[in-house]
Amino acid sequence: MCDEQDLARWARGTVSRRAFGGGALAAGVAACAPVDASVDRPAEAGRLTERMVSFAAPGGTMDGFFVHPADRASPLVLFWPDIAGLREAKRQMARRLAGAGYAVFVANPYYRDVAGEQFADFADFAGNGGWDKARQWRAKLDADAIQADARAATAWLDTQQAVDTARGIGTQGYCMGGPFTVWSTAAVSRMKAAGSFHGGGLVREGADSPHRMLREDAHYLIAIAQNDDAKEPEAKTEFRAAADAVGAAAEVEVYPADHGWCVPDSPSYDEAEAERAWARLLATYAAAL
Repeated sequence: MCDEQDLARWARGTVSRRAFGGGALAAGVAACAPVDASVDRPAEAGRLTERMVSFAAPGGTMDGFFVHPADRASPLVLFWPDIAGLREAKRQMARRLAGAGYAVFVANPYYRDVAGEQFADFADFAGNGGWDKARQWRAKLDADAIQADARAATAWLDTQQAVDTARGIGTQGYCMGGPFTVWSTAAVSRMKAAGSFHGGGLVREGADSPHRMLREDAHYLIAIAQNDDAKEPEAKTEFRAAADAVGAAAEVEVYPADHGWCVPDSPSYDEAEAERAWARLLATYAAAL
């Protein structure tokens, strides 16, 4: 997963906000956008409706971005962002998923401390003290906190007409959000699919390790970065064994790309492998929800 040394290296040499934000981010966002979408479109346009929402949660007032088809109720997806939090790259990913027929809520995981967007993009995070800020906010996000948030978010979202409450719920997460998906699925009985993309900490010590909280009736898509696998090669084997032990459907694969490859504003973004992972996510949701 992301570490401080990686971020420092990106901030020093491989990322400048002007160059990266104007080039790689723009290309990546374009790849993620539905045909009828644009970054600057209004709150309701074409087939999708989007807005920022907030509601009561155990840690205070939880907020996030909610986008869904405008003309029908759709299966719900709880989207956990990476360490840089809620921002345009994540909103574009959510719009793309909503265009495929899902009601998508991108959570602000740091709502206990700050509201809304804190960083414009990953370059902003890496170059402007994001690690020091997020490290303090992230310290509060243990299994109990995330499970409580997942229950609160899905309960509120189920009151929205855009959500089809007769269907299963999906959840997906990136980087630190990877384990959040497994914890969320353990907490919400209607949650039937969890996708972790370059997620860290899926196998750890203690009873609340994600690999010890798998459900027999859920589908798990675990997409691992090659450099994360090099640091913890045993993690994939332990996760797969844990899934087999409970009889859960689990697709566990190491992708030939580095940590962050699925996210358009990441310096490691790999469009070809990101598209392959996206296709597997849609297939997982189609089978499980």
